[in-house]
Amino acid sequence: MILRHRLALALWSLALPVPALAQQVERGDRPILAIAPTLKNGEYVWAPELAPDGPGLAIVNLETQRLILFRNGVPIAASTISSGTKGHETPTGVFTILQKRQEHYSKTYDNAPMPNMQRLTWRGIALHAGNLPGYPASHGCIRLPMKFSSLLFGATNLGMTVVITEVPVGPETSAAPELVASATQAAPASFANAAYQWHADRGNGGIVSVVVSAADQRAIVMRDGVEIGSAPVRYSGPLTMPVAYVLRERDAAGDHWLKLNYAGTGGSMDVSPDEAKKFDAPTMFRKTLLTILSPGSVVIVTPQSLKAGDPGKSLTVIENDETARK
Repeated sequence: MILRHRLALALWSLALPVPALAQQVERGDRPILAIAPTLKNGEYVWAPELAPDGPGLAIVNLETQRLILFRNGVPIAASTISSGTKGHETPTGVFTILQKRQEHYSKTYDNAPMPNMQRLTWRGIALHAGNLPGYPASHGCIRLPMKFSSLLFGATNLGMTVVITEVPVGPETSAAPELVASATQAAPASFANAAYQWHADRGNGGIVSVVVSAADQRAIVMRDGVEIGSAPVRYSGPLTMPVAYVLRERDAAGDHWLKLNYAGTGGSMDVSPDEAKKFDAPTMFRKTLLTILSPGSVVIVTPQSLKAGDPGKSLTVIENDETARK
């Protein structure tokens, strides 16, 4: 059985078109984010020395067919990808890495090899090495160049956050997202004294992710893929695209955030001094949240609903229900 699987993997590797073979691009002194748009099919750039330590975050952009890896808030790698084809679209949303296997075979698709598999859902969505024809061609998974998939596999941990979006992403250093900034200066708001849920005993001490839905007027807090808290949060400003914040570092001067704005090529990514007025959240929820954030923590604000089945396209938020396995 093992021999048959390995033979299938070898034949699959030989069948890959030449353009999909992993080819590393030299970075030189160029920023990762400047190189990413110029990558040709099958190419990637890898520069872990830019941030040797710290928690990771991967942003997958279905529109541009790119994956960007951040470590401690610093972009350290980028690669071309191939996502789900029409009828098998890759879901957008916020995920964590649920499982990792260097050698894996699909139970759904005739034992197809999925080298360096990193599972994002129990319904069959994963990061793995595969054929990159230059356009979305998978059954929903995110295919990567073989060598890049191996490097990425070695750089990630279970529970790491992966954000999948359909619109361009651009980074910018930022002030703290106002949901968690300056909790001692809470402005009068209807949710200031509202009840919220908090379960500090859940999770295994991993990196914290927060997702705020403007549609639901709700925030959920995830740690190690497990929901540990939720609260009513009202966002009053215009929000047509999701925005993500990554806590880059903490020092004597305070918290330093990297802002990933999904607004594409137009508009400013600057944070207005009045942005705090857009958020209405329980004061004690803000204070409690501040105590568990650490470098690598992610806060995502989205106009989409977190509730499956609501009108419009709902956002997938960190699936950890193993009963959904296929």
